[in-house]
Amino acid sequence: MRAILNGERLVLGTCYYPEHWPENMWRKDLDRMLASGIEVIRIAEFAWSKIELTEGVFNYDFFDRFLDIVEQTDMKVIFCTPTATPPAWLTKKYPEVLNCDIDGIRYNHGMRRHYNYNSPVYRQLCARIVEKSAAHYAGRRCIIGWQLDNEFNCELDVFYSESDSAAFRVFLEEKYGTLEALNEAWGTVFWNQTYTAWDEICVPRKTPGYVANPHQMLDYFRFVSASARSFAKAQSDIIRRYAKPDDFITTNGMFGNLDNHQMTAESLDFYTYDSYPNFAFCLDVYRDEPESLKDRGWSRNLSEVRSISPAFGIMEQQSGANGSNAGMEAPTPRPGQMTLWTMQSIAHGADFVSYFRWRTSTIGSEIYWHGILDYSGRENRRLRELCDIHKKISCINQIAGSQYEAQTAILTDYDNIWDKQADAWHRRIDDPSRKAFFAAAQRSHTPLDYVFLGHADLEKLRQYKVLIYPHMTIVTKEQADLLTKYVEQGGTLVIGCRSGYKDSSGRCVMEKLPGLLSPLTGTDIPEYSFIAPDAGKVTVSWDGTEFEAEVFADLLAPVGGGEVEGTYTSDYYAGTPALIRKNSGAGKTYYYGSAWNEKSARIFLEKLGAASPFADLAKVPAGCELAVRRKGDKRYLFVLNYESTPAVFTLYKRGTDLYTGKTVTGDITLEGYGTAVIAIE
Repeated sequence: MRAILNGERLVLGTCYYPEHWPENMWRKDLDRMLASGIEVIRIAEFAWSKIELTEGVFNYDFFDRFLDIVEQTDMKVIFCTPTATPPAWLTKKYPEVLNCDIDGIRYNHGMRRHYNYNSPVYRQLCARIVEKSAAHYAGRRCIIGWQLDNEFNCELDVFYSESDSAAFRVFLEEKYGTLEALNEAWGTVFWNQTYTAWDEICVPRKTPGYVANPHQMLDYFRFVSASARSFAKAQSDIIRRYAKPDDFITTNGMFGNLDNHQMTAESLDFYTYDSYPNFAFCLDVYRDEPESLKDRGWSRNLSEVRSISPAFGIMEQQSGANGSNAGMEAPTPRPGQMTLWTMQSIAHGADFVSYFRWRTSTIGSEIYWHGILDYSGRENRRLRELCDIHKKISCINQIAGSQYEAQTAILTDYDNIWDKQADAWHRRIDDPSRKAFFAAAQRSHTPLDYVFLGHADLEKLRQYKVLIYPHMTIVTKEQADLLTKYVEQGGTLVIGCRSGYKDSSGRCVMEKLPGLLSPLTGTDIPEYSFIAPDAGKVTVSWDGTEFEAEVFADLLAPVGGGEVEGTYTSDYYAGTPALIRKNSGAGKTYYYGSAWNEKSARIFLEKLGAASPFADLAKVPAGCELAVRRKGDKRYLFVLNYESTPAVFTLYKRGTDLYTGKTVTGDITLEGYGTAVIAIE
């Protein structure tokens, strides 16, 4: 049986770097970890030279010595492939492995993730170090799993080496077959960009004035994703040949220009995330704005991880102050915040939480990225808090294997995410709407899931009463058909402005907008505009409820069974439809002609019956997060207080406080940064 994420118990771990510490400290550290509740360590992700110090000369003694000591204890190990940091001999001899900036200038050795995925020689050398490591270490009884690389697409999620241009041409030729098809898809007739040979095509380069061809950019982001996925799969396939039957393969992070869903399906047993809520308090960016969700905003990221891997873990959980010697400095977590952020991860579905890191490094670029222990290793508040977390975890083990419960989901897909990077109109509309819905859902205690079209079928969509796709710029017939079936079978779908106006190449369609979505939404869009800066507030009335439109205005007209639900009440389009509903089968679709702010998002959630689905269980202050995990008929209520002051929530049903084992009901007080986990009877 798999040692973690097995549905039976919660497990704590930490990241440990034996290469950073004298060997006489190893056993003491391991014993101290175990006494604090740590059961798993992650090692070796940056230690290529400890196995292959010079090319082709392999020495396994260092990690053999460490693993020998580990196996004198009950500690378990996640062993990593070291490919995130190629050694100096490699980058010196084979400079083509290095990534480049957009001008084609190579990055230098000395950081991490300075390689590119497509260098043939780097692929060969990575395959060799992975195979040598797996063949030698995989049989170790202390090893329970493997992590691929470290944080794919972190630091940089764009690649501009000559190897990338060569691989990009292969990717495009396999996709399009002919240059004629590529030229048509990319619209290269515009500004005389027509290609007549494959070797004329490169990864995007710097151009004057405007960004590169947006259709090329969309394919380029797809290519970056495919490159990272291929790199991961090459390693995973090797490890599978050597790993013990119950050992798992995972990777960590969640970064841009990568289809993490597809990578997980191809190469992983589950996904792990690196959760650093303290980024919300970075000194160079933090502003104490009343509307900011601060560290609570990391729940959005955790929800997206859950869409990738319903059973997931945290490979790096914030434990100390973050910051490198180049920036990102933030304060030390306050008493209780380490517990709060741990329970935030668990509330959203994590059954494994591993802290970064056990000891704070005294060397290198992350000397200010603090772990559980400071430089001296002395007993400290964070270690005591870890011990308390372990006690709490031991009390709530029964929630392992339960699933986060949400009745509403936000839709997205990778093509629209990538298209947005090269489309300022899309970004300006989509970003505030997504932020607004998340904030409105948090403050109204409306648990949300995120669902990626392309990685979801009708059965998945039918789990939700309400689906919201804020701005579905690119639409395919397959997506339109899937959403139509969802609505016809009883679902409620909400779609916002600027939807349906691009095809899968990012080309604007010539049909009446919203294109393929028109039959589903019962909507025509005769005119549209950004809201003029001198227009003042543009307002919308929906059954007497008035709220402000944001950023953009589609001027709508009902067609094909659509009915007007709301109208603009200001500017030159006052009286023009702003919201159209169409009933289809047992369900209905709403097309809203603008973007959302938090108030309008809250109104939509309330009017559609999506807000506060657990109001019958508890009344929770706005400053606290409510989450529910469910296993069969058993529900587990999490209440997390993100404020420094005490908060009171009211439990309407009898439950068991899992921390204490006591029966509770009525008013319950949480201390500042306090948490509660209650099994509902």
